[in-house]
Amino acid sequence: MSLKQPIFLRIFKEEAQLEVWKQLNGVYKLFKTYDICSYSGELGPKLKEGDKQAPEGFYQVTAHQLNPKSVNHLAFNLGFPNAFDKSNNRTGSFLMVHGNCLSAGCYAMTDKGMEEIYLLVEHALLSGQNSVAVHIFPFHMTEANMAPHASNRWFSYWKNLQKGYSHFSQKGVPPQVSVVAKSYAFK
Repeated sequence: MSLKQPIFLRIFKEEAQLEVWKQLNGVYKLFKTYDICSYSGELGPKLKEGDKQAPEGFYQVTAHQLNPKSVNHLAFNLGFPNAFDKSNNRTGSFLMVHGNCLSAGCYAMTDKGMEEIYLLVEHALLSGQNSVAVHIFPFHMTEANMAPHASNRWFSYWKNLQKGYSHFSQKGVPPQVSVVAKSYAFK
């Protein structure tokens, strides 16, 4: 695998992991899994500025969202709020994946891990990938993992996220994500 191949990222809160996937022969293969050093909040989406909740959902990172001079070593902005968040009146800003191992609503990595992740994202963008998809889930969205959360207030929201998770699991390619009637839709 080369630095020029398109990439895709997945984040899992409960497991505290960030996965990097690289495209190979039209599908994505797991390249590496990084432990998340710290994130704030609990399982469930970010709702408003200052709630110190790390977001869940489907985001895109473009070259202008990279911050090589971050006070938190290196960083990229997730693009929160996205169209879904805005349609649901969610507010917030500067939600990042960054180094420095400290979080107030972001996903904090070790500096060494962030150096590798940042390099992969930067090179994919410099090599022609328009944006890097970042899909953020509360946990791996299998039926077995969903069942214990059936009474959680976010269960219907998570069922919507599960559709995007399942699309990737079945096809090996991140879905095209849009927003229809205040919900995520996938192709």
